[in-house]
Amino acid sequence: MSMAAAHDESQLRPAGWLLDKLKIATQYALPKQALTQALGRLAAAEGGAATTAVIRWFIRHYGVNMLEAVPQDPAAYRTFNEFFTRPLASGARPLTKGADLVCPVDGAISQFGAIEGDQIFQAKGHHYSTVALLGGDTALAAHFHGGHFATLYLAPKDYHRIHMPCAGKLLGMKHVPGALFSVNPVTARGVPGLFARNERVVCVFEGERGPWVLVLVGATIVGSMATTWHGVVNGQRPTRVREWTYEGQEVRLAQGDEMGRFQLGSTVVLLFPQKRLAWNIAWGAGADVRMGERMADWL
Repeated sequence: MSMAAAHDESQLRPAGWLLDKLKIATQYALPKQALTQALGRLAAAEGGAATTAVIRWFIRHYGVNMLEAVPQDPAAYRTFNEFFTRPLASGARPLTKGADLVCPVDGAISQFGAIEGDQIFQAKGHHYSTVALLGGDTALAAHFHGGHFATLYLAPKDYHRIHMPCAGKLLGMKHVPGALFSVNPVTARGVPGLFARNERVVCVFEGERGPWVLVLVGATIVGSMATTWHGVVNGQRPTRVREWTYEGQEVRLAQGDEMGRFQLGSTVVLLFPQKRLAWNIAWGAGADVRMGERMADWL
């Protein structure tokens, strides 16, 4: 059994099969682009008391822990986006000492393990290629054949800033337009090639063990994706692939530095090269994770 297969989530329960099918069918039918643009405008609006009321409802409904947020008072946020991308109090996410790779986000593990050839495991019965994920870049994808991946899902309640799993020098960034399916576990089980179909921002770094990639995957109602060196990448929803190169610049980030953020929840996919790697033994598909905890170590 492959490592990816060993980390597969449990099979769908028969009783929930029809409901999941209906949820997936709805995803295909929804006007996802229009819905995302409309809700993105609302999330960016300064609505005063109405904005505060929505934020308070969201906190109650999703169980957001405001004790670690800065500021803690929901009324202090001018827009829903400000609340959603809230920073955490200093020391709330300490980095695990000595870990080669730390978890870059708060969220849940969708899948992780070995890349088999160029195939990344999505869910039972579904794989997608490194080439497709990276927007058709075969030369870049070749670095990760037989390498390692981790797919991490950020739920609405989670902290939505993304941090560096290890130190890296930025080499390039690519924005790949695409669909805006939800990226929740039900959709991941039911939509083939989900993470290589959705809009995404591919960030390429040079690390101690060679090149590695962090992909921000968009989704329904994700207003925007931003990086610390560029700002909002997909604000106008362009329809063509855009690329930026940084090889002549010195954009370096340390382990744990913030590198980007989502406005509304989504997923990150990490790719690492074909080196010997030991994953955190506590990790398993579906488990909750926190930014800064040990993810893996090079052997």
